[in-house]
Amino acid sequence: MKTTAAVARDIDEYIAGFPPDVQRIMEQIRATIRKAAPGAEESISYRIPTFKLNGTYVVYFAGFKKHIGMYPAPLNAPELKNELAPYAAGKGTVQFQLDEPIPFGVIAKMVRFRVKENQKRAEARAKGKRAGS
Repeated sequence: MKTTAAVARDIDEYIAGFPPDVQRIMEQIRATIRKAAPGAEESISYRIPTFKLNGTYVVYFAGFKKHIGMYPAPLNAPELKNELAPYAAGKGTVQFQLDEPIPFGVIAKMVRFRVKENQKRAEARAKGKRAGS
């Protein structure tokens, strides 16, 4: 679906490579992620939009011809398993079909879960550094 073969330098440029209707959806996903992960840094990694906290990724998303994929999805998290199941598309991947309503509430829950995981990892790393000092 991308209109150019060049690698996007930032998320704005990435989104601009899609048709206007898909751009609107991607901007809503971006806004949902930003609200659910305050302070997350935006970048492009693996040629797709990436959001990082504490120096590590929280979530990626990518546009395709018929869907938008998000990674990694906590498909086995008990509190999200049922909500993510209809969108599961492989190990750690969810796909939101462009011809169906995008579940922004589910996306927000997924991102908040990933933020908590990220914070736990950052705390564990910090503890390990203090113990080794």
